[in-house]
Amino acid sequence: MTLVDHLLFLGCVALATYAQTMTGFAFGLVLLGLTGLLSLAPLPEMSNVVNMLTLVNAVVALSGTSAKLDWSLIRTPLIASLVGVAFGVFALEWISGSAVLLLRGLLGLTILACAIMLIARSRPLEQVSSQASFISYGLVAGVLGGLFSSAGPPMVYLLYRQPLPLTLIRNSLLILFAANAVVRLSLVAANGSLSVSSLWMGLEALPVVVILTWLVRRYASKDSVKMVKRLVFVLLMIAGFGLLIPVIQALLT
Repeated sequence: MTLVDHLLFLGCVALATYAQTMTGFAFGLVLLGLTGLLSLAPLPEMSNVVNMLTLVNAVVALSGTSAKLDWSLIRTPLIASLVGVAFGVFALEWISGSAVLLLRGLLGLTILACAIMLIARSRPLEQVSSQASFISYGLVAGVLGGLFSSAGPPMVYLLYRQPLPLTLIRNSLLILFAANAVVRLSLVAANGSLSVSSLWMGLEALPVVVILTWLVRRYASKDSVKMVKRLVFVLLMIAGFGLLIPVIQALLT
């Protein structure tokens, strides 16, 4: 990576961190989408970087707060998501070894679908969803987490519709993201796919994540969340189409 590439990478990290801290999700999708669009690093390598930074973001965001959690609520989707992570990691190994173009197209489609989910107006539920719903959404979230280090959208869509305190929802998401990151990094390291360059990129971005997360949590206004969601939607649409269009062009030629 050149100096310009490193600066672009840190800029992408800053945008992703701001989006994650303000909304509770979107870090992985924004960072993967923008870095993939700019071709800064191979997708599997950047997914590992996303995992490391997601873990740091979750720890910093939860520190210094009274972490309100309902383990009876989060336990089932958490276990389901960890199973999905294992499946997603093995699927990534197979796809990245045989069809890189397919992987970029799949990421583009995932980003576009999640962008639509982000702005879709869903009616809040009157009562908490069934265990089957939490298991199914957790499993899908885990697969996305294993593939792209982006477990957020399915669980965000499910949890934000529940009649639950926002603090509980946010902390539950952070715990789920952190657990997914730990398991995914462990599987990738055990498989010998955790490169030194991924570790260096993670260390390079670490100060940006820690400092910006702290600043946003301390000074950002809650009223700006809607504006941030619109910004994230635009970024995801640009990244999604930017990844998908070259794949379609390659398939048609």
